[in-house]
Amino acid sequence: MSVSTTAEQIDEANATDRTPVVFIHGLWLLPSSWDRWAALFEEAGYRALTPGWPDDPETVEEAKAHPEVFAHKTIRQVADHFADVIGELKKKPAVIGHSFGGLLTQMLAGRGLSAASVAIDPAPFRGVLPLPFSALKSASPVIGNPANRNRAIPLTYEQFRFAFANAVSEDEAKELYDTFAVPASGVPLFQAASANLNPWTEAKVDSKNPDRGPLLIISGEKDHTVPWSIANASYKRQKRNEGVTEITEMPNRGHALVIDNGWREVADKALAFVQRFT
Repeated sequence: MSVSTTAEQIDEANATDRTPVVFIHGLWLLPSSWDRWAALFEEAGYRALTPGWPDDPETVEEAKAHPEVFAHKTIRQVADHFADVIGELKKKPAVIGHSFGGLLTQMLAGRGLSAASVAIDPAPFRGVLPLPFSALKSASPVIGNPANRNRAIPLTYEQFRFAFANAVSEDEAKELYDTFAVPASGVPLFQAASANLNPWTEAKVDSKNPDRGPLLIISGEKDHTVPWSIANASYKRQKRNEGVTEITEMPNRGHALVIDNGWREVADKALAFVQRFT
């Protein structure tokens, strides 16, 4: 998403009394993956913002034509970028993120920047120990080659089918791949993979900050990329916080749960949580 569009969204949010909701996408997706969610939250009386990661192209076509723009983006760089966006808002927002966006959501909550947070199939942070085979396989197109750290890596359809779209039909998986999938920075995956070996890792969350606010973690039952064991380990670390901490599992859903045909069920779950606290 362009800087001007993000700036416009910030201005629109600041011009109303509505609570802002900041949506954060993960790797291999763009801000447009949140369009239906943004419309739903707007209808519910919130002001939706869908800022991209730094240098995100406007469209999937642009992203495929210029994959190099995704390279070299680090976890801290992207977290600081979203913190800057939130810093421009007059009202503390709710934050909702998917996958690496779910990790970033928890990082921002740990900085005390969120009124309420929903982390959907969130990427792991330091202290989250489970490493299921399916998660390793999902990440292997990137972390299988050390040179990929400094590249932007697209997923093949077969890789996308395994990592994102394993719980939908073949036809829908192909449609999701064509509609949403873009290359992704290799760096965050290497950072997350080594988080428990590196005391100085950027993939870390201040889960004890009393200003963290309420947090809901949503897990897709059939998610290969972030299986229940990872989501639940994140929850167990987060529930030490004095704030409300909850986890819920969506039956028969994979990692594409925010963009597939059942997106509304997940969005309604997130909306109900945000409405309780904002």
